[in-house]
Amino acid sequence: MQFHNHKDKVLIIDFGSQVTKLIARRIRELGVYSEIITPRNLIKFKNFTNIKGLILSGGPSTVTSTNFQSVPKDIFEKKIPILGICYGLQLIAKIFGGKIKSSKKKREFGRAILIKQNTSLLTKNFLNNKRIVWMSHEDAVVRLPKKFKLIASTKESKLTIIENTKDKIYGVQFHPEVTHTDKGKQIFKNFLFLICKIKRKWSATSQKKRLINEIKNNVKKDKVICALSGGVDSSVVALLINKAIKKNLICIMVDTGLMRKNEFKYTYKIFKNKYKLNVKLINASKLFLNKLKNISNPEKKRKIIGNLFIKVFENESKKYKNLKFLAQGTLYPDLIESKSSTGSKTSIIKSHHNVGGLPKKMNLKLVEPLKDFFKDEVRILGKSLGLIKNINFKHPFPGPGLAIRILGNITPERIKILQEADCIFINELVKTGLYNKIWQAYAALLPIKTVGVMGDTRTYENICLLRAVTSEDGMTADYFSLPKNFVDNISNKIINNVKGINRVVYDITSKPPSTIELE
Repeated sequence: MQFHNHKDKVLIIDFGSQVTKLIARRIRELGVYSEIITPRNLIKFKNFTNIKGLILSGGPSTVTSTNFQSVPKDIFEKKIPILGICYGLQLIAKIFGGKIKSSKKKREFGRAILIKQNTSLLTKNFLNNKRIVWMSHEDAVVRLPKKFKLIASTKESKLTIIENTKDKIYGVQFHPEVTHTDKGKQIFKNFLFLICKIKRKWSATSQKKRLINEIKNNVKKDKVICALSGGVDSSVVALLINKAIKKNLICIMVDTGLMRKNEFKYTYKIFKNKYKLNVKLINASKLFLNKLKNISNPEKKRKIIGNLFIKVFENESKKYKNLKFLAQGTLYPDLIESKSSTGSKTSIIKSHHNVGGLPKKMNLKLVEPLKDFFKDEVRILGKSLGLIKNINFKHPFPGPGLAIRILGNITPERIKILQEADCIFINELVKTGLYNKIWQAYAALLPIKTVGVMGDTRTYENICLLRAVTSEDGMTADYFSLPKNFVDNISNKIINNVKGINRVVYDITSKPPSTIELE
């Protein structure tokens, strides 16, 4: 993260956890500025004057290996409050002489019951007796380090919360940053306000002026071309940049043939007529569909689409003088799942269209003002910029569009089938008042066909998969329990109105272990 000039801040040291950015999000939700850095970048902080707290994240490594990731021991001598989470706890225990054991038999993955052993400022209003927490570890601390006290345990992990109050060092084995931990945010509240004694001074809306000024200073008198899809991310980016450079912004809408039904025309009218932006349409559907022909591998799809987008925009840029920048709506979660934005050893889940899908060499420089923001923070910015509700609170839609919701080969026929099914599903969610209760919903086509009976005739047609999830940030998610009458109705409507589908299924897996999108 690259925010500027905050007197009070918390440093989050990233050891490669997939959910490190959630820690930053929880802290920002509480009105405190946080910055994520790698262990090796700690040396850049010669003095810790403005740093009021340190958080050591989880990660895929093990402290039982010979080359485990660590931090300089002298940071524990600076009297700055420190909180270790999962790997962070194990690292603290290792440094202070505790014992850590690896075990593939006594692992903890998923929910566990936390039991209070002693009182602590860290667990105030969080742990009266028992609490459900989220675990994800094989290693465990089995011997308490010197000067540390046991606070809470689980069945499989005796030393789940430990503390050294004299030196203000705390550790938890579970993940308070994920929503699966009941009242997990309270741990951060206690750490920030009771232990670090830090004040609330940060908010998403307070960043609007800074973002506009940064765009002005970066772009100067050059022109920016913006990839406008009509989703909340690209829409907020377009409005932000428009505030900064006005007529030097050129919004390009590329018809890839992979958008939802009628979405392309609707988006164009809104931004052209309501917001008076300079919007240009490019019909590239044939180009995209030809390149995607017979491509079933999801990563290849993403790479092809990413490269084609850049080619389209670079070709378009040649028509304008002083056009040097490409603007995109890349968010924090996009960076997390594609690569480690901090350089830590994070496992790559998938290439994001705006990240891993881009070619290595581009003639245009990237402008990504939202790359340090989560979706809900973007919506707050969108509201402050006057973005209409229909767009600001629209469900997330992937950059590659329907290409990653059609598993297997993409054909014009399968696109049309999916557009119709998806339109029915989304419209019914809106009609029944369920849409705003759901984080993301969509229809997808599976790469297989099944036998059905329609009008006493054998059919062999596509399976339509429906997905609807609840989430706060897209990093974790639970499936939404659709009412039975809705499920019955939507299955009926799709099969009766969409030729080419004879079976409807509903995805009831959470994230993790699955992802929200299928590809």
